[in-house]
Formats: sequence, C-alpha cells, structure tokens
Amino acid sequence: MLGILRQKAVDGALSASTFRRTRSALVSARSYAAGSKEMTVRDALNSAIDEEMSADPKVFVMGEEVGQYQGAYKITKGLLEKYGPERVYDTPITEAGFTGIGVGAAYAGLKPVVEFMTFNFSMQAIDHIINSAAKSNYMSAGQINVPIVFRGPNGAAAGVGAQHSQCYAAWYASVPGLKVLTPYSAEDARGLLKAAIRDPDPVVFLENELLYGESFPISEEALDSSFCLPIGKAKIEREGKDVTITTFSKMVGFALKAAEKLAEEGISAEVINLRSIRPLDRATINASVRKTSRLVTVEEGFPQHGVCAEICASVVEESFSYLDAPVERIAGADVPMPYAANLERLALPQVEDIVRAAKRACYRSK
Repeated sequence: MLGILRQKAVDGALSASTFRRTRSALVSARSYAAGSKEMTVRDALNSAIDEEMSADPKVFVMGEEVGQYQGAYKITKGLLEKYGPERVYDTPITEAGFTGIGVGAAYAGLKPVVEFMTFNFSMQAIDHIINSAAKSNYMSAGQINVPIVFRGPNGAAAGVGAQHSQCYAAWYASVPGLKVLTPYSAEDARGLLKAAIRDPDPVVFLENELLYGESFPISEEALDSSFCLPIGKAKIEREGKDVTITTFSKMVGFALKAAEKLAEEGISAEVINLRSIRPLDRATINASVRKTSRLVTVEEGFPQHGVCAEICASVVEESFSYLDAPVERIAGADVPMPYAANLERLALPQVEDIVRAAKRACYRSK
C-alpha cells in the first residue's frame, strides 16, 4: 500500500501533505495491529482493585451493592467470591454512615476503597470526606495518615436528570488535603487507581459512567501488576503547534475528535489529558501554551469557579506574555442538567463547540 502511495506522489497524483498524512495513519494502524491489546475501562478498574487487594491485605472495598450484586456498574465483579465478605463489604444505603466507617478504618491503618454509586450521593458524606479525611493529616501535624479512596461515576451520563449528572471535579479540587484524579482511558484507569490505593492520603477518584464500556488500546507495561501512573502529571495525548486544548475524563475523547477536524483545516491542536485535577500539572499546561500561544479549556462542569477557570488563571499568571489570543473556556451550561435528551445535549460541550473555540483562538472563525 505504501509503495502505491509513494508512486502516486511521484507521479503527481497525490499531494505531499496527503501522502504524509496517509502514510502516518497506515504506519500507526500497522503497529497497533501488531502489538496492542484492548481493555475496557470497567475491566481496567476491576483488575486494578483486584491486584491491589491481592498485593496488600489491608486493602478492602465497601459500598452499596459492591459484593453480592458485584457493583452497580460491575466494577467489583468477582471480588466477593475471591476475597470474601470480610474484605468486600455490602453496606446499607447510608453514605454518611459507611464513609465515616471507611475514614475510621483508614485512621487505624487499613486502606478502604469506598464506592459511591454516583458522586452525587457523596454530598451525603461530604463532612467525612472534607472535615475528617482531608484535614486530619494537617491537623495532627503529620501524625495521622488517611489512606482512603473515594471512587465512583461522576458527571453527566444520559437521561438521569439534574440530581445524578453533576461534575464534582472543581468541588473536591478546591480542598487542601485531597487529591483528585480523573481517568479517561483504560491505561489511565489502571495506573491512576493503583496510584490512588497506594497513596497515603485521601484520593477522590472521579470516573465516568459512559466510559465504562469503552475499549482502549493498552500496552504490555500497563498490564503489569506493578504498573502505576504518577499523581499530578498530565499526558499529552496529541502533539500540536497552533493551539493547546486542555480537558479531562470523557471530554478528552471529544477534544481528540475536535483536533482531527481542526487538522483538516490546517490547524494543529495539542490535546492535554489532565488526569489529575489536584495536584494540577501547571508546568505541562504552561509549557504547551508557551509553544502554541493559544489556549482552549474544556470541561463538563459548570463554568463559574470551575476547573477551566483555574487553568485560565494559571496561564494568565504564568504565561500571559506568550498568548496571541484570549483564552477560551468551554464548559457545561450554567443550569441544572435538563432531563430531555435534546436539552441535555445543549447543556454539555460538544465536539463542534471545541472546534469553534479553537478556530476563534486562531482567528479562523470564518
């Protein structure tokens, strides 16, 4: 195939730029077919918990329906059978109760993984998460560690209404003492959840329900039981030179699709998967903006006091003189999530919104 393309390029039937793009795609596809495996985000999370429970007897799981039902989204599938009810606890429907028990267990040196069926329900337990878990290390002058993970689906799913659709990334990322992680791919899910379980401090682990069934290529390295990703380090998913796009969770996929559309119009977009909201990888973000001179930030959460706002502030404070255009924020609408499907779509960022913002930043809006 490459030989045919090369001959067409020589004959003038194929432009040089088209040849390069097609060659790159074919080479990528060939290497992917030869060496890559795939894993769903659900299986990545399940395997990460399983391996950490196997490696450390102090790790245990608790939450509503995590045992006999194997989790509302089957993240804990098979764990009750393998580890028994002493390490996989089905709790009553009382987030305040079982979260408090989890924090107490962490005080005692255990490593609880607390599942919320949705992070909207974590509001019932926010006192334990913030006042008990996040502040204890500071208030004890470092004498008390709280190695606990709070995990579950966060943000909008589909047709579940305002009370089950909110993104809590900005809420928890504003709290000193917490670490906040937001995986996108299967590799993110495995590496970040393992890092969270091993961490000596409380970690809020924000998943996305719509990503659970998505399959992603995964390397042999990521499948190793020792694999772990660093907390606080973003990943450049796609390199570019004209505009920087920062985002997290499900919106990473949207940003990558937007980057493909922008490439068709001659705009090279760099896509940064934040992975960690707190600590935030300001160095990677600012280095990218200093290269591209333009910034588009994307999130599903509310626009006011959001993650996008924090990133914009960081860039203005640290890289203002490098900017060639105003920063762009793409966020969810400033309203509770509508139930109707057509209104729900309008309330959330879409690929075309990211494309328009990037073109505005590059003065290519027409």
